[in-house]
Amino acid sequence: QVQLEESGPGLVKPSQTLSLTCTVSGADIATSNFFWTWIRRPPGKGLEWMGHIIYSGKTDYNPSLKSRASISSNTSKSQFTLHLTSVTHEDTATYYCAGLDPSGRFWGQGTQVTASS
Repeated sequence: QVQLEESGPGLVKPSQTLSLTCTVSGADIATSNFFWTWIRRPPGKGLEWMGHIIYSGKTDYNPSLKSRASISSNTSKSQFTLHLTSVTHEDTATYYCAGLDPSGRFWGQGTQVTASS
């Protein structure tokens, strides 16, 4: 079964870059037909799709985050990573990684990130 786990800091200072890594088990990032995705949920708000990467390395981003977000993958480590620059308090959220496809949807447990001085 596909499993995903987020890792990274729980606290980041405003203006810094947030880096979160998703480690995938049970699927090959290089060959599987998943959209390897980052999604977040700010407190009291709904889910926000941030962007994804696919096996080829092609990425797509939420237009509202395109200038700040970057997703990369390391297939040898079975990981994909989110970098979010110029963090503000508004980036405080629970961040999830997921492998999404009509035939299978797998989510990580989520990791809480607080942007605060």
